[in-house]
Amino acid sequence: MGIVIAILIFGLIVTVHEFGHFICAKLSGIKVLEFSIGMGPKLLQKAKGETKYSLRLLPVGGYCAMEGEDSTNSDPRSFRNAKLWKRIIVLFAGAGMNFVLGFVMLIILVSMMDGVPTTTVEDFKRTISSTDGTVTYYAESYETGLRQNDKIISIDGTRIYSTLDLNYVFDTYDPNTGHKVVVKRDRKRMALNDVVFKNTYGDGGTVDFAVIYKDKNPLTVIKGSGDLFMSMTHIVGLSIKQMFSGQLKKDDVSGPVGVVSAISESTEDSESFLDALFQVIYMTALITINVGIFNLLPIPGLDGGRLLFCFIELVRRKPVKPEHEGYVHLAGMVLLFGVMIFATYNDIIKLITGVKNG
Repeated sequence: MGIVIAILIFGLIVTVHEFGHFICAKLSGIKVLEFSIGMGPKLLQKAKGETKYSLRLLPVGGYCAMEGEDSTNSDPRSFRNAKLWKRIIVLFAGAGMNFVLGFVMLIILVSMMDGVPTTTVEDFKRTISSTDGTVTYYAESYETGLRQNDKIISIDGTRIYSTLDLNYVFDTYDPNTGHKVVVKRDRKRMALNDVVFKNTYGDGGTVDFAVIYKDKNPLTVIKGSGDLFMSMTHIVGLSIKQMFSGQLKKDDVSGPVGVVSAISESTEDSESFLDALFQVIYMTALITINVGIFNLLPIPGLDGGRLLFCFIELVRRKPVKPEHEGYVHLAGMVLLFGVMIFATYNDIIKLITGVKNG
């Protein structure tokens, strides 16, 4: 069931992405030859007007084939003969629709919560003496400067948009060292130095404070969804930066097999249907935002690589020769397939190792 759900998620994300290219191309008057969901051998195909609609075997990709996309063409409705601003919109639309899907998923996700989480401190771990009412705090963050109603803006320079960012920071921080925390207190920003987030209560937790949850209404749900969206784009951006800087280890790199495995595990480990649904929506939002950001990177073969050539054309006031651009995109696709093969191989090795260890 987990694998089926993963395939459906990939299918939805790819369909939305390619539909973004497709609908903008149609609205721009660009001739679309084929709109395909999936890659590889055709399972179904139907022609309607000038466009063929295809469903292919492998649900890990798709494409919107436009007239004259990779070569000079005399057709006035070809992609290369369209105005530059139209081409830019068409190329960006795929990632744009991924972002729209991610935001919609997050609205559903927040709507399922009991309340909308914020980054404002509600209280700290503490006990109150039954004899004299003395309050004893078991929170190092309180002892080192953090207070109730402080809205956390950043920790060690990492922008905090939502509790997702807090979890990301607390998963990687050193609980024994001080951190620079910027908060908003009494409507003023202030920097707190050497704040230690260490739970000394002894219950095994790492977070020594609780945040305020707001009641759900249309405004708070949209605001909370926007904060989560910013957090996800922020974390995905940090991960991509770490990948290109060599900070990520080989085991941290995953391809489609690893993603399918993660989705399958998250759904199978869920305690209830609602919990499983929550996990599926969360994973869908994270993956579609990841796909949108990655596709906008200026890498040949991706939408971002094609956008780069559009911006070069904007500066040069004339396009790069189609054959030269084609060679660059071909080299990029070979590189991307190589990375995909490596990531898939890495996923399979991790799965085999996990089975043996299990």
